Amino acid sequence: MSLIGKRIGFGLTGSHCTYDAVFPEIEKLVQAGAEVVPVVTATVQNTDTRFGKGMDWIQRIEDLTGNKVIDSIVKAEPLGPKFPLDCMVIAPLTGVSMSKFANAMNDSPVLMAAKATLRNLKPVVLGISTNDALGLNGVNLMRLMATKHIYFIPYGQDDPIKKPNSMVARMTMLSETVEAAIDGKQIQPVLIERYKDTE
Repeated sequence: MSLIGKRIGFGLTGSHCTYDAVFPEIEKLVQAGAEVVPVVTATVQNTDTRFGKGMDWIQRIEDLTGNKVIDSIVKAEPLGPKFPLDCMVIAPLTGVSMSKFANAMNDSPVLMAAKATLRNLKPVVLGISTNDALGLNGVNLMRLMATKHIYFIPYGQDDPIKKPNSMVARMTMLSETVEAAIDGKQIQPVLIERYKDTE
């Protein structure tokens, strides 16, 4: 499937250590001809970490996509009725946001955009990055796995020895996951040996 002309929302949540793996995938979507609409949580904007400053990440995603970030729930709501998306991606998706999404809590622009997309019966693609996927958050992960119109970038344990409950998506599979999701299919296998893909 071609992504030319597709309107894809791209949500960033606060897994700052994962941004370097995600931004090349945003660039691939743009190069494939998609219009990428960036959506960010307050954590992304307002947090400076050893991985970079919040506002620098905002500037980078705006430069990459050519679009201003959607940074409020009010700005994200029209992605449902007025300016629908062909697909909404959340990558990285933190454990906190995953828990909220699985339990229908809607307190950030990213979750609003995802809810608006589901309202239109369009696909939402999730790229998880959480230390708790095999812990208390496991029930939320499985709830989302079983929800119609939600698709996952294949994921696995990133460090099974030191962080046995942690799981991270293989972000290099983002574009092909989006293409399959728009076609109504979950790319397989979903569960992979993620740690073999790390350096």
